[in-house]
Amino acid sequence: MEVPVNSSEKETHDGQDLSVRASQLSGNVGTSELIGNVVDPALAAKTRLLNEAIDEIGWTTFHLKLSCLSGFGYAAYLEVGNGGFRTGSTMGLYAGLLVGALFWGFFADGIGRRTAFNTTLFLASAACMIAGAAPNWIFYSAFVAILGFGAGGNLVLDPTVMLEFVPSSQQWVITAMAGWWGMGQAAAGAIAWGFYSRSEWSCDGTDCTWQNNKAWRLIMFTGGALVLVMSLLRVFVVDLPETPKYLVATGQDEKLVSTLQKIATKYNRPCSLTLEALQACGQVQQVEKASHLSRGQRTVSSLVHQVRGLFATKKLALSTVMIWVSWMGIGLGYPLFFIYLPALLADRVPGYTPTFTETWRDYTVTNICAIFGPLIAAGMVEVKWLGRRYTMSIGATLTAILFFGYTAIKTPQQNLALSCSISVAINLYYGTLYAYTVETFPSAHRGTGNGIAVALNRVMGLLSAVISVTAGTKSATPLYISAGLFLLLAAISAVLPFEPRGNGAA
Repeated sequence: MEVPVNSSEKETHDGQDLSVRASQLSGNVGTSELIGNVVDPALAAKTRLLNEAIDEIGWTTFHLKLSCLSGFGYAAYLEVGNGGFRTGSTMGLYAGLLVGALFWGFFADGIGRRTAFNTTLFLASAACMIAGAAPNWIFYSAFVAILGFGAGGNLVLDPTVMLEFVPSSQQWVITAMAGWWGMGQAAAGAIAWGFYSRSEWSCDGTDCTWQNNKAWRLIMFTGGALVLVMSLLRVFVVDLPETPKYLVATGQDEKLVSTLQKIATKYNRPCSLTLEALQACGQVQQVEKASHLSRGQRTVSSLVHQVRGLFATKKLALSTVMIWVSWMGIGLGYPLFFIYLPALLADRVPGYTPTFTETWRDYTVTNICAIFGPLIAAGMVEVKWLGRRYTMSIGATLTAILFFGYTAIKTPQQNLALSCSISVAINLYYGTLYAYTVETFPSAHRGTGNGIAVALNRVMGLLSAVISVTAGTKSATPLYISAGLFLLLAAISAVLPFEPRGNGAA
């Protein structure tokens, strides 16, 4: 039963209790390990009080709406597509994704999450539709890069924003949100299937006009329009305030209390956090330092602080490096698999050329299967003897085994079954990695750390493009390299320093 807390006597009593607790927290915690990875005693104490307040409010309709709106960022990858990196425009897209991940990651930590969250999806949708009207290749490639710039910020911000509002007992939702990824890819396959099925809308020769070669344009218009609807829903369905974790990290205690009290009041939930309790913890170190600097100095200091904070302790530094290496590993192993898969299929199933319908049917079915990977992972991460780390390890190991399984296929049906299995396994790993990354980085540096991780992933994706151009795609050896990379990722996952299960995020 939910009981609202309106009594002034109750508020005074709880405020005194929290003030005493705040003093104890800020006075007794050491500087070597605070909430796993926070080294500022005042910030650590405030974050503990904040986590208790968020847990006190609990899961509400606000969180349900936000989980869907955040999931739109994953689904928006219907504009981006899937698989290898074979063309110049695709390389431009991933260059945009790289720059976008870095820019919006730094932006989110320096300026705030709210503006970036509401901007990136709209930017991606607008660029997608404009690219669909491109009069030439250069114009098209430029706006595809801008599309990547906007989309690159989505996967940095979406899990971050959701995590910084959600109660600790529901953090598994961050893993489940990656299921939207498969929905977006499946939708992209269905859209392409529909438009490309009209032969009069696709031109294979050099005499191409808008009328006889408009299928790809209609795909861009449709995908962009869908994402535009998603971006508008973000603005109008939820009046998103700045995230509590950002507010506490930047010393905005009064605004933090007001934000939580508004949510609690709207959904008839208790919230006993007070401004006095937060102020009793002291001032956040970085805010205190920045108050003595000029505007230009604050900008430079903020950038340095955002990166340096990821290496504040030996344990956090090790965690940061291992997470980034994991993102680099899957960034190379995943696209290499798709690039060199046709060579292996041609060898294992000689003489088979899939029809148009079979191609898009298989693409759509495979991505529908991808939805189940994160959903399965969301249950696994809450199992005590698995947690996040062993869930990732299992997902990566299964992916490697299934990669090797391609050496035994003999029929198109086996190919589809194996592709679907890989889609589940790889998204089991990928979805958990996305959640683990934001769960383990401290709030003051979360956007930066996540942005760099995603950017490194894009760098390795671009490297796979270079490999495919210089080495060719006839050899199947890189597929075995991909499998080996996933075995390495499995080993790394098992020995990561932090296990977020059962702990509130910093």
